[in-house]
Amino acid sequence: MIDLFKTKLGRLRIIGYLEGISLLILVFIAVPMKYYFLDPSLTKSLGPIHGALFLLFIINTLSVGVEQNWRFRTTTWKVILACFIPFGTFYIDRKIFSGLYSADQGIK
Repeated sequence: MIDLFKTKLGRLRIIGYLEGISLLILVFIAVPMKYYFLDPSLTKSLGPIHGALFLLFIINTLSVGVEQNWRFRTTTWKVILACFIPFGTFYIDRKIFSGLYSADQGIK
């Protein structure tokens, strides 16, 4: 886990996990609390955190995409689209990032 902090791709994976978790909490816990129990406190506190993580994910995705010469039409757009879909960042991490990260580290 500590190795993830050493590369841009590793940091992108961490931000993806955090962004995915914050989206799930917003969609499945905070929004129902807001509308069914009329308690918007969780959306007010978690909304800006999720927004910051979302922007960090987008910026880091573009940065890693440029650094690793990703083609926008084949890889980058899929990664960006994943942050809009619940569980999308976890899927992208499993399908794209884990293979790239292990190849980047020289792990088979």
